[in-house]
Amino acid sequence: MGRETMFYYGKMYDVIVVGAGHAGCEAALAAARMGCDVLLMMIDLDKVAAMPCSPSIGGTAKGQLVKEIDALGGEMAKISDMSAIQYKTLNTRKGPAVHSTRTQNDKNKYHKAMKSVLEKQDRLDLKQTLVEQLIVEDGTVKGVVDFTGFAYQGKKVVLTTGTFLSGLIHIGAMRFQAGRAGEFASYGLAESLKTLGFELGRMKTGTPPRLHRKSIDFSRFIKHSSDENPRPFSFSTKEASRLQLPSYIGHTNKRSRQIVIDNLDRSPLYCGTIKGISARYCPSFEDKAVKFPQRESHHVILEPEGVESEEIYASGLGNSMPLDVQIPFVRSVEGLEEAEIIRPAYAIEYDYVNPLQLRPTLETKRISGLYMAGQINGTSGYEEAGAQGIWAGINAASSVQGRPSFILDRSQAYIGVMVDDLVTRGTVEPYRMFTSRAEYRLVMREDNADLRLREIGYELGLVDEDTVREIRDRKTSIDKEIQRIKTTVIRPMEEINTYLCSRGSNAIQNGVHMDQLLKRVELDYGAVESLAKNPEPVDENISRQVEIEIKYEGYIQRQHVEINKFRNLEKIKIPLDFDYGAVHGLSNEIREKLALIKPMSLGQASRMDGITPSAISVLMVSLKKGSGR
Repeated sequence: MGRETMFYYGKMYDVIVVGAGHAGCEAALAAARMGCDVLLMMIDLDKVAAMPCSPSIGGTAKGQLVKEIDALGGEMAKISDMSAIQYKTLNTRKGPAVHSTRTQNDKNKYHKAMKSVLEKQDRLDLKQTLVEQLIVEDGTVKGVVDFTGFAYQGKKVVLTTGTFLSGLIHIGAMRFQAGRAGEFASYGLAESLKTLGFELGRMKTGTPPRLHRKSIDFSRFIKHSSDENPRPFSFSTKEASRLQLPSYIGHTNKRSRQIVIDNLDRSPLYCGTIKGISARYCPSFEDKAVKFPQRESHHVILEPEGVESEEIYASGLGNSMPLDVQIPFVRSVEGLEEAEIIRPAYAIEYDYVNPLQLRPTLETKRISGLYMAGQINGTSGYEEAGAQGIWAGINAASSVQGRPSFILDRSQAYIGVMVDDLVTRGTVEPYRMFTSRAEYRLVMREDNADLRLREIGYELGLVDEDTVREIRDRKTSIDKEIQRIKTTVIRPMEEINTYLCSRGSNAIQNGVHMDQLLKRVELDYGAVESLAKNPEPVDENISRQVEIEIKYEGYIQRQHVEINKFRNLEKIKIPLDFDYGAVHGLSNEIREKLALIKPMSLGQASRMDGITPSAISVLMVSLKKGSGR
């Protein structure tokens, strides 16, 4: 259908968001809250912010992403608190750099709460339809066309399609087109992207079976309850939910593995049917059985899907086997001998766009005004999707309003690390965030995400004035308390040394500044309260920051030195039209990579795969001389 014969909706939108999963919701809310007229489109509005896989938010490094979304003014952490049925802080035996929050959630409450927020948001329209085509003129996106041929005009478009691009579900030999079980896939939009010249790849993910609660013998599993005194996920939530449900941990066994090995020829993953690249860090049980033959058992974690639901999510039992194999496989686990499968496990293949085709704003290089976020960029996980969603939504709105691009660097946020990884190095497997990916994780902790990013959210119009004023006051209080502790001298007195010995700490012989005592491993802020109490009450959020800043002061200072070196390279900008062919001393391979990715700075160029230190030196000299123009 030609543009002149299309039927157009009579409203011009600033931003159109396609897909209302975790990325789409954050993108649409951010753009609308920044003052843009936004259209959010989804195949089924009863699946807004659905949790098709694990009914949980957060986890190692993922918790940091969620806290950063929250600090910038996003919604994921707030909705997590509204729907939480269990709170855990992971890695508490390690340092604060890797502490990460994780919630189990009532998936239906999560969906309903997010949908309610979207429906009440000013300047945000919701439409249920299937988008099949992009409208592009002279290399610029102008809108979208749905499956009925109806067109919607928009200045910017954000694609957050999840697993829906050419989605194909596998259960044994059976396969069918779907974006998720029971939902249409989008094949037309995938073809539209290919026609526009985008390079698409194929990835695979999956989900484990859901079991009926009454058919499980929970006495054969180890019960895991929520943290005793959980902190809310969102910095805005005053109190964590009191409704807490346990999860249960068990194990597969030799028989479980043997059932899968004996039927491996019936697995689409191993008989050649599935072509997509699997997630290395979330393998199906077929992968576990084949790649770890020495392992006799693997964890099985039973997680409730909701307060009023009888469905139990069986983490660890994900597979793509036919149902006649899934049943004995599930029932081979101790405690699941009579388990009833409500929903079978399945694998799903889908298209993704190589993220090397994106700018650091998540705008595509090929089509102006077109942004992408979430699994379409080759990532996995709700949290990674939500983080990209708010990033893309902010940038789309900023572009409409003529504001500067929104880019956080690797020393500012985990979100910045993830986006830089994607657009600089690309990915050939589902990308997952880890704390090990963040070089400066000690200064990018989840506990200080609001201190790092609230001001930025305020400047964008996503955080209100009262909130940012509270952050400024808290920073002042933290600095004052650190200074007080550093200038307070503790004298060697009998009661002082008695207290220190009771804490397993050495007695002092001379006067010692309180901060030196606080740096001792066996002492915490409680020692400050006992030995050098502040006349004014100190809020827990302040005392926690003070303790971390003092205890890890040397390490933090070292990271700041490294950050300064990093930023010196980031300051050396590379013009978008820089001619790498005119730079002498670069190999043809390196020239091609640089021309393809077009790094914004010398720092970004240094992180590209295959770029040598000598190549960076040559580039630096060329930039200083002004050649390559």
